[in-house]
Amino acid sequence: MRAARVAVAATGVANLASVLAALRRAGAAAEAVAAPRALAEAELALLPGVGAFGAAASALRARGLDEAFLERWREGRPSLGICLGMQLFFEGSEESPGAAGLGILPGKARRFGPGLPLPQLGWNRLAAGPAGSREAALLEPGWAYFANSYLIGEAPAGSIAYRASYGEDFVAALEAGPLSDGRPALLLCQCHPELSGAWGAALLSRWLAGGKGGSR
Repeated sequence: MRAARVAVAATGVANLASVLAALRRAGAAAEAVAAPRALAEAELALLPGVGAFGAAASALRARGLDEAFLERWREGRPSLGICLGMQLFFEGSEESPGAAGLGILPGKARRFGPGLPLPQLGWNRLAAGPAGSREAALLEPGWAYFANSYLIGEAPAGSIAYRASYGEDFVAALEAGPLSDGRPALLLCQCHPELSGAWGAALLSRWLAGGKGGSR
């Protein structure tokens, strides 16, 4: 069985160790990549995220990795964004006014409402969209681990969103863009699959394999 090759964006502002370890446990040949061309042309690419939106967006642009992810989106190559990495695929965030995200998807991240302990830190349940909505290629309901103070409230038109609730409903994960070998062009998770036990391991395995029931 061939190991899927994953390029993990080395932005300099994220801890890559847990992400790389989880991918390798799932059978991937994963490595941190700082060269834009290598990231753009990789079979699969992942944008991790820890820290502030503005600093991460600046790091992406300084390294030319923003254009690599934009190219992947235009050409339908699968990419995965985790936590802050998910929010960076949108236009911006209240956390860093004036800092532009990748702008691949419309909308901005906003802070959870008042009266909640922040960050949301711990396990929360993801639920599928309304009955009758299009079936996800990769996502399934379950419990996942979160560590976030900001959220995406509404999923872009045409995407498939799974939601969770922490004082209010928010987008916990989504799939967007055309399918490539059973994988959507974008899989975005506000949760941390690499820290989410069996649910997260199964999601990463499906992404690597090419969708539900896929094989490599």
